[in-house]
This record gives sequence, C-alpha cells and structure tokens, in this order.
Amino acid sequence: MNAVMIPTETARYAKCIEVSRRVRWDIDADVIRGRRFDFGQKFLPDGLSQVDRLTFLTGAEQRLLSQIQGRTYANVFGLVERFINAKVLEVSRDHWLGDQTALEALVRFSDEELKHQELFRRIEALAGAEMPGGYRFVPEPDAVAAAVLSKCTWAVLALTCHIELFTQAHYRQSIEPDPQLSGLFRDVFLYHWREESQHAILDELEWVREDRRLDEAGRDAAVEDLIGLVAAVDGILQSQAAADADYFFRICDRGFTDAEEAKVRTGILRAYRWQYIGSGVQEPRFIGLLGSLVGEARMERIANALADII
Repeated sequence: MNAVMIPTETARYAKCIEVSRRVRWDIDADVIRGRRFDFGQKFLPDGLSQVDRLTFLTGAEQRLLSQIQGRTYANVFGLVERFINAKVLEVSRDHWLGDQTALEALVRFSDEELKHQELFRRIEALAGAEMPGGYRFVPEPDAVAAAVLSKCTWAVLALTCHIELFTQAHYRQSIEPDPQLSGLFRDVFLYHWREESQHAILDELEWVREDRRLDEAGRDAAVEDLIGLVAAVDGILQSQAAADADYFFRICDRGFTDAEEAKVRTGILRAYRWQYIGSGVQEPRFIGLLGSLVGEARMERIANALADII
C-alpha cells in the first residue's frame, strides 16, 4: 500500500530535483580533467587521518599514511554506495504509482550513486597506477551489500542517513579548509559533496516514512538491526586498518620498533572508527533525527552498544 504523502514532503522532494539539475557534474569534464594525483601532498586532512598524532613519523611518512587512508576512504565510499543504491531502488517502488515527484528524486539519487561508484573506481585506478604494489581493499562490495540488505529497511536507511551526513561534515569541516591536500583528491570530494547534500535529505525523508510503518516491537527490532550493522562496519574497519598498516610498513623505507608499529596500527583503527562511525553518530542532525524516532531508552541502548567503539 502506498504511504500517504504529506504536501511539505513533496516540496522537499521537488527541491532535491531542482538542486540535482543545477549541480550535476561529469567525471571527466568537471572532476578529473586529465589530472593525476600529486603525491607531494596529503590526500586526507589530519582531522580525518589523525596522522599528526603519530609524532614519531616523519612528515613524508605522515603524508604517505594519509595517502593510503585516502585511497581506502574513496574505496569505502564506492563500497557503501553499492548497497545504498540497491536500497534506494527498492524504496522507490512505493512511489511508482504514487507521488511522481518523489519517484523522480529517488531515480536521480540512484543515477548519481551509480556515477559515484564509477568515480571511485576511476580514483582507485589512478592511485593504483602510481602507488607501490601490495595495497589490498579487504571487503568484497557485493557480499557486504547482501549482508547489509538482509537487515530491515529502517536500519539500512538509518545507516545510509548516517553515512550521507558524515560525508557532509567531513567535507565542510576537514577537507575544504585544508590547503595541504592534493587538488584532485579535494575536487573528488567537492563534487561528491555537492550531490550527496541532496541524498542526505532524501535519506531523511525515506527513513521517516519507513518509521511511520513500525509499531513498538518493530522499532525495537529495527534498533537491534542498526546496532548489528554498526558492529559489522566496525569489523570491516578492523580488517582494513590491519591491511593498510601492513601495506604502510611494507612500502616505508625504514623499520619501526614494536611499540611504534603498535601505535601506527592503533592510530589507523582509531582514525577509521572516527571517520566511519564516531563522526556520524556525533553529528547533531543525525542524532537529533534518530532520537526523535527511537526515544530515550532506545538511544541509551544504542549508546551502550557503541561505547567500546567510540
């Protein structure tokens, strides 16, 4: 059965269409423009990579670690957009015979996510062509997408909204203001941010619409699914952090003490947990919406589940 559309919601879908048309970009003409990465500069800013906390690393080593993390950062976005796009296409079904403005907004969302996946594949190819061999991106996108999509729609939309909102925060707070970053890397996330801004609004609309379907028992189950998804994300981060640390040690031109190696490994995992979990669950817009949907008791349950991670 089609959900009843509230007029103000239709206006928000229409606004997303308007902005989508205005900011639309092309991978080659607007983003890459025939450029290659400048490996004399960092990829991720210190606010995300946290490499500045590893004070025993030289400036060149901190820069290299930021480039490894930046390569993973792009690959993670390519990964999550696999399941995000599948879920967007699924929820668009509710609008097929209903609000065509909402349907167009979600179809545009899907089209843009497919373009973003292509962009991140291109970025991985550019990075791989010039960085030393041995880098490994551990998670398999289709397997991860299947696991995520096995959870209830409410939880998947909650995770998606979390991702879209921390994407906005990362660009505005860390990437945009840092003059020390590779120009190509910065532009990748400038153009990504321009379209993700609309996606975050659409995520919120669809998440709230899905929430209206749930009774209290269903909401309890949905919260458990969300907690399970965040735990699964953390498992992926632990595996990738270990792989990235191994790669860093392999391509550095000097050895490290056992204590230094442990600090690098801990530092990478801490940075990844901040990038993909902590920065999102502390984002006011996300926390405000989540709290309004689940209430205090369930928010406490979520906070307790996340305590060991963040």
